[in-house]
Amino acid sequence: MKWIERKREMEFLLRHRDRQIIKVVTGVRRCGKSTVLALFRKKLLEEGVPEKRIIAVNFEDLAFEELEDYHALYRYVTKRMQPGGMNYIFLDEIQHVPHFEKVVDSLFIKENADVYITGSNAFFLSGELATLLSGRYVEISMLPLSFKEFCEGLKTGEPLTLPARYELYTKNSAFPYTLTMTGHQEAILDYLSGIYNTILVKDTLSRLGRSESSILGNIMKYLSANIGSLISPKKISDSLTSMGRKTDYKTIERYLTALKESLLIYQADRFDVRGKKLLRINAKYYLVDPAFRQLLIHDQGRDTGHILENMVYLELIRRGFHVYVGQLPKGEIDFVAEKHGSLAYYQVSESTLSPEVLERELAPLRQPLDQYPRYLLTLDEINADADYDGIRKMNVLRWMLEDKEEI
Repeated sequence: MKWIERKREMEFLLRHRDRQIIKVVTGVRRCGKSTVLALFRKKLLEEGVPEKRIIAVNFEDLAFEELEDYHALYRYVTKRMQPGGMNYIFLDEIQHVPHFEKVVDSLFIKENADVYITGSNAFFLSGELATLLSGRYVEISMLPLSFKEFCEGLKTGEPLTLPARYELYTKNSAFPYTLTMTGHQEAILDYLSGIYNTILVKDTLSRLGRSESSILGNIMKYLSANIGSLISPKKISDSLTSMGRKTDYKTIERYLTALKESLLIYQADRFDVRGKKLLRINAKYYLVDPAFRQLLIHDQGRDTGHILENMVYLELIRRGFHVYVGQLPKGEIDFVAEKHGSLAYYQVSESTLSPEVLERELAPLRQPLDQYPRYLLTLDEINADADYDGIRKMNVLRWMLEDKEEI
């Protein structure tokens, strides 16, 4: 399989190289974290770093199982460190090591140790790592392949149009390994099922300390069927209760938190566009890979509009935005993207060639009374780059490929 260079993650690692700070890469299982570290180690070797100064441990490899004792891990690493120069230490999937922070903290204080760690759940993002290693780390959250990265890695017998590539992207999944299975849909679904079940058991139920996997699975199915809809824990609870799975909204809240920490789902809170403040009631939920929708609800009709919305949400997250649902006095804007104190507004629609649909999609973008940029993203090829009194229409596939900063 061709290795795809993950530009943002590589730039992050290079930017912080040789700095006395712990580099943390988080992301859902199988999204490519180990490959990024391997590419970075390859770059170090090409630049002349001696191989003996690179110490790598992947805790998903049984060969390193005995190092899950943090004392043994510390001895293993320090024994291999070379004097008189920098040592590059890579600890992959370190969440398998209880009290790993003691090892990382001890390595941090050594002037000749440059430490890189990865983890497959939001243990790092939930505030616990911040408490354990406060002020001593920088972190980047990684997603499965972007559309641009998918296209770079795609191998087909003949050239494909952008819409055809997008169809493969949404159907095959954005997990890197599925690129080796193009054309074998059953194998892809089996692979995705394995990832999903592993995340559910190892990263979600283990955090909950519960065995109610059926309720958790029903919540995931509900969220998958309602991508792009405003949802509350009570609404999910009422729906499950009506199906004979009696539960309460507090239980649903705990389960939603665990699903977010396992990085299976992302929550987009509502943002009052006029008042410029967050609203705490109701939110939208998006899947880390929309291909999970097909796996969970077997939707042959394919809700292509909401799948596209899910894709745009993830792309904005990749670009470093905080993403919210824009609440207006009348209606809503699909996404309000915030970065460095600036905002941008995005409306997403499969097509706006119909005058009625165009007017419906433009109406929310006309309501904010501020100077921030506004975008209408569609799959249209005709009239794809129009301007409507400052509202810029763009073809969403080319937008994902260009990967430019809008603010």
